[in-house]
Amino acid sequence: MSSPIPTRNLSLDVLRGMTVCFMIIVNSPGTGATPFGPLEHAAWHGFTPTDLVFPCFLFVVGNAMAFAMKKFNGLSNTQVVWKILRRSAIIFLLGYLMYWFPFFHHTEKGWVFNDIGHTRIMGVLQRIGLCYGIASLMIWFLPKRMVWILSLIFLFGYWALLYFGGDYSMAGNLGQKLDLAILGPNHLYNGEGMPFDPEGILSTMPAIVNVVIGYYVGLFIREKGSGYETVAKLLLAAAALISIAYFWHWVFPINKKLWTSPFVLYTCGLAMMILGALTYFIDIRNVRGRWTDFFGVFGKNPLFIYLLSEIILILFWVIPAGNGQSLYEAINASVFQRLAPGPIGSLLFALTVMSTCWLVGWLMDKRKIYIRV
Repeated sequence: MSSPIPTRNLSLDVLRGMTVCFMIIVNSPGTGATPFGPLEHAAWHGFTPTDLVFPCFLFVVGNAMAFAMKKFNGLSNTQVVWKILRRSAIIFLLGYLMYWFPFFHHTEKGWVFNDIGHTRIMGVLQRIGLCYGIASLMIWFLPKRMVWILSLIFLFGYWALLYFGGDYSMAGNLGQKLDLAILGPNHLYNGEGMPFDPEGILSTMPAIVNVVIGYYVGLFIREKGSGYETVAKLLLAAAALISIAYFWHWVFPINKKLWTSPFVLYTCGLAMMILGALTYFIDIRNVRGRWTDFFGVFGKNPLFIYLLSEIILILFWVIPAGNGQSLYEAINASVFQRLAPGPIGSLLFALTVMSTCWLVGWLMDKRKIYIRV
């Protein structure tokens, strides 16, 4: 008799939880001081630990698909497509509404409704929804060989498009030109000193490969188990991807904001190394306890906890606190920067936001409340 196919893997859950935890920390820097360097994205070409967070999240989305897509067996293709498109659309819509939230802002004349014509269209959740949907359809309908061929086309095709369509600068790359032409400057991210979206339309193409690699890594673990051979092969594959990315970087720089092809391989390699280490300690050495429980809280409600963290920050920014300051700025100035001036105060604020979100997640876990879309 064959053994039942596992539906959960603790190492994958912990990796997902670690990703969400670190994502909240890097998205919540306090004001009044420059955060520690590793908690900031690379200015352009290059890499920092913060740059690993989002691609790692896409990687674990693929990991989860390796277990969740087994539920599609027995369904018609129409039902499968509907489920995939429905989930993709919900995630995309949640991201769009999050950028529009709280739908109004405060001016000297009082509260004014936010203009939908100036709402960012693409973004983090939007990219997750698109990458999940496209990768799922590829994996469900295409043979494995075709999925890998298409993934290579995405990576090398994106390189060719950027190479022949402009340059690798923020203003001159082809993705920027397409975003301005299709979406317009009012619907792009404006945190870079100019309208530029690091989660733009064209750069979504190579990001799909993060999900695809994550899926096949999850499938490998699901089929082979969590033994020494699995860990060894994960680490060898990770070293290969990192090496390829390193040499590719000489002609096509590793760049998170452009989501370049070597960036995809580099981040997937790092994610596989971390997963291999977690598999060794958690599944082989059985090193478990409060630390796995801590990250497991984030891993069980990742989408909800991430949305909660973003909503908290948005509300803190829009609520006025007098003297031309937002509540976000006032809390940092009067509490965290007084308590520990400089980057330590910034980090303490981020840890406070993260801990608040963890507490909500812990209460939900205690009550067996798990929100899925």
